[in-house]
Amino acid sequence: MAKARREMSTALRAVDVVLEIVDARLPLASSNPMLEELIANKSKVMVLSRDDLADPVMTAQWLDYFRNRKQSVVVVNARTGNGIRDIVPALERAAAEKRAREAGRGLKPGSIRTMVVGIPNVGKSSVINRLAGRAATKIGDRPGITKNQQWIRLGGVDLLDTPGVLWPKIEDERTGFILAVTGAIKPEILDMQALAAYLLSWLSRHYKDSVKERYGVDVDPFDWDGIENAWAHAERILEAICSQRGLRRSGGVFDLERGAELIIRETQTGKLGRLSFEAPPEEHLSR
Repeated sequence: MAKARREMSTALRAVDVVLEIVDARLPLASSNPMLEELIANKSKVMVLSRDDLADPVMTAQWLDYFRNRKQSVVVVNARTGNGIRDIVPALERAAAEKRAREAGRGLKPGSIRTMVVGIPNVGKSSVINRLAGRAATKIGDRPGITKNQQWIRLGGVDLLDTPGVLWPKIEDERTGFILAVTGAIKPEILDMQALAAYLLSWLSRHYKDSVKERYGVDVDPFDWDGIENAWAHAERILEAICSQRGLRRSGGVFDLERGAELIIRETQTGKLGRLSFEAPPEEHLSR
């Protein structure tokens, strides 16, 4: 983590704009808090990736949230290419003020040097590959940049890709759960029972029709207030799912572990439809 922080800090000196890739299903939770400390006065463009997996109603709320805060934001689906063409114009707008200052000093503006950042598994590589296409050419190392970091030239934009980095300790339990549900961290490092219970709580309150359609199971909404209180509700739902899918151990006992793994995996891969796991802060929604 310390090494990644140093490398990112060094790389920032050589760029004009930061392009941050986040998961559209959890835009704040998938944004590395270290980044805001480091970018200082650099302009930033935020890309909400994996739009095809996110709830479109929730994504619209997030767009409103970020735009009200004067944050440049683009929504993309790297699988189909939707939204990719909006990225370069957004970078040009973000760099316009700096380029105007350079022109005022008689300097000829060059390519927009852009550092691409994002935590693991938010679709960063897919966005870069879709953005670059066949026209991209690696242009080698630049002075002051770690030698194993490569720049890619795209017409008037030079992209510097950086490794996906998580912060060292996730303090908030809910943040850990939703990062695991979307695959940013391995679910296996968490308590799978608690993770499944949290996921089912969220689904029961926001997407119970999706659960019904996928598994043929009716669910009653229940809040997440810790595993001790939530497990009884989650267990009933998992038992019903296991019954529908024939997930049993020897002796006919429901295999709740396999049931939990099933719903986590199918949520990650979009089998339950387009879901989001984070809403904009309440003060924004209440306005």
